[in-house]
Amino acid sequence: MKKLIQIFKIPDLRKKLLSILGLLGVFRLLAAIPIPGVDPTRLQEFFASNKFFSFLDVFSGGGLSKLSVVMLGVGPYITSVIIMQLLTIIFPQLKKAYYEEGPEGKAKFNRYSRYLTVPLAALQSYGFLNLLMSQGIIDQLSLTQMLGNVVIIVGGSVLLMWIGELISEFNIGNGISILIFSGIIAGLPQSVVSSIMNYSPEKLPTYIAFVVLSVVVISGVVYVNEGERKVPVSYAKQVRGNKMYGGASSYLPLKVNQAGVIPIIFAVSVLLFPQFFAQIAGVISQGFANTVNEWVNTFFNNQFIYSGLYFLLVVAFTYFYTSVTFDPEEISKTLQSNGGFIPGIRPGENTTNVIKKIVHRITLFGALFLGAVAILPNITQIATGIQTFAIGGAALLIVVAVALEIMKQIESQLTMREYEGL
Repeated sequence: MKKLIQIFKIPDLRKKLLSILGLLGVFRLLAAIPIPGVDPTRLQEFFASNKFFSFLDVFSGGGLSKLSVVMLGVGPYITSVIIMQLLTIIFPQLKKAYYEEGPEGKAKFNRYSRYLTVPLAALQSYGFLNLLMSQGIIDQLSLTQMLGNVVIIVGGSVLLMWIGELISEFNIGNGISILIFSGIIAGLPQSVVSSIMNYSPEKLPTYIAFVVLSVVVISGVVYVNEGERKVPVSYAKQVRGNKMYGGASSYLPLKVNQAGVIPIIFAVSVLLFPQFFAQIAGVISQGFANTVNEWVNTFFNNQFIYSGLYFLLVVAFTYFYTSVTFDPEEISKTLQSNGGFIPGIRPGENTTNVIKKIVHRITLFGALFLGAVAILPNITQIATGIQTFAIGGAALLIVVAVALEIMKQIESQLTMREYEGL
């Protein structure tokens, strides 16, 4: 509370926070404006029966389930960033630009990501509108109406991307992450109200256990999210003119959870793709779509099979994404060029192998933890029988990570101003 009061006492920080709240208010307003010709009842039934789109709706802040002008949220931009990161493996020049050209290279990387966002948003909006038309949820659209709606939806995604970048400029956290954070938090009051409406005295022990377990899980997520392995690094002494530089000792922080929440998103996309494919196939052949739907429902209605496969996919994608985004060879080269070395390890290939070994070991723990958090909502719902009780999942990981980042940024801003006062 003391720091919160300090924030509003400093004019610059107060202005930043109020500006961010205003931009988030614009986002929430846009999420409530639907496109024309929507059947609300059928739309609600569609999202209740489709886990894939219900999962995406969480990250759009409810905009997708309302078919708002920002229904896609920042999803197209996040997808484009992931694609660009994967392309750094295929194209060495792109990798060089991202890792070696410094701020200029990263600015170029971000610019390409923005360009890619537009066609991705157009494809996603066109496919989703076609799917809804085939389900009878929205009226049949003419070519002109379809193009108009696609342009509006793409414009909404680009506007959110711009709002996210504006928020980032205030240095209170990553703007895109804050938008996702606000979208997830926006659905919290409804979940609380639903839980209260379903309350009965005989369920009191279940509710108490849920609250206790929630605190334990959130504490565990914070602990693992902040966890890191500190690899000691020493720097050789260098003589330049009449002065001696170097000789200091430091450490290389390797995070336990290098991949963040991306493996969960990948795993959910893979698990729910058959159902999405069946619905798309319904436009061509309803019989084939029914056959695929029946097979998918039979297989995934078994919560134990679904949870087990989900867990394994999260673990596999954690290793995959860590190998894509973390390059031990680049770290080794950077250390060697700056005169740094791990004590007792030769610079170069030996250092690379040691870093790889350490990363593989800590990634195992991070992957197992991510997998456990991912399937925790399924376990709690099976155990309690209450659908609104869902601890864990991607939403919790994002909320905790963003809250920690915002807290660190505000603390650094306050610390900087305390030194300025001195």
